[in-house]
Amino acid sequence: MNKPIHSITPFTLLDFPDKTACILWFAGCNMKCLYCYNPGIVLGKGKHSYADALQFLSRRKQLLDGVVLSGGECTSHKELPAFCHALKSAGLLVKIDTNGSNPQMMANLLAQGLVDYVALDYKAPADKYAGITQSSLYTKFEETLQVLMTDRTPFEIRTTVHTSLLNEEDLQEMVDYLTAKGFKGKLYIQHFINDTMTLGRLDNTRNRVDPRKVMSNCIELILRN
Repeated sequence: MNKPIHSITPFTLLDFPDKTACILWFAGCNMKCLYCYNPGIVLGKGKHSYADALQFLSRRKQLLDGVVLSGGECTSHKELPAFCHALKSAGLLVKIDTNGSNPQMMANLLAQGLVDYVALDYKAPADKYAGITQSSLYTKFEETLQVLMTDRTPFEIRTTVHTSLLNEEDLQEMVDYLTAKGFKGKLYIQHFINDTMTLGRLDNTRNRVDPRKVMSNCIELILRN
């Protein structure tokens, strides 16, 4: 039996804006980000099938507005559209957390009305992307951004900042890129402040960037921590 889901967070008020939700963490990822603090999910195997997840959700139907599909990278799983159909049929809202590496899957999900909210990770500017993500998927991220910008489904863009990897100059480059693409809105900054082992074995840090040093007329940088 296919078991794509590594683990389940039963309840969250933080991960789906204005909704009660649970998080399904999909196993496996096509990026190996140096700051990733979920190596067990990225490198591990799934423990729960889609049927397991649906059974779990059926017991919590009165508590939850929606489901966050995270990972790992949920859009790497071919059965995701069918699973989203099942979630929507159960009356649940669907949020997808994605690294943007599968624009075709994202376009398919949006075209079928299977997603209610998307969080797109903007990992790094183009010149640092491969080094930080250990992948050559920057152009796929660009395509996914374009897919989202031409759709009406609400989405956010977020960046995790480990100060050994990104600084204010990098964020300025990223903001300038988004502005040139016509994006207007908020870029959420999540500082890496975890004291756990990272995939790239980076030093723990409590350092932070200063978003006031990043200039933009169209994009507001919002700190999440």
